[in-house]
Amino acid sequence: MSVFSRNRRQEKQRSWIRKFSNSFRGIARAVRTESSFAVHLAIAVAVIVAAFVFRLSPIEWCAVVAAIGMVIAAELFNTAIESLARAIDSGHHPRLRDALDISSGAVLLCAASAAAIGLIVFGNRLGNRMGWW
Repeated sequence: MSVFSRNRRQEKQRSWIRKFSNSFRGIARAVRTESSFAVHLAIAVAVIVAAFVFRLSPIEWCAVVAAIGMVIAAELFNTAIESLARAIDSGHHPRLRDALDISSGAVLLCAASAAAIGLIVFGNRLGNRMGWW
């Protein structure tokens, strides 16, 4: 292996490490600065605990994890858009308001979908435990 190819490989590894580091910094910033993000994380932890308690099947776990990931990702996108909007203009601008409302609507839609998934999965489990069906 030549010195040149070894240096390129080390450069790529550092860049991947830097990329992951930046990603985790962004997630940590969202947790620290956005109260709704912290609420979604707390709900996600509660849902994961409930999933263990109800002993979900692998397919149910997939649905629950996908729902959690969908909401967290939507919240991260929303936080990024809010951050960009604040950087662009601190005043009131109708187009920025529209972009913020649209991204907030996306989070609401994802959260509602995740709640529906949760009701289906946990409602079925609860119904079986209570002898409702």
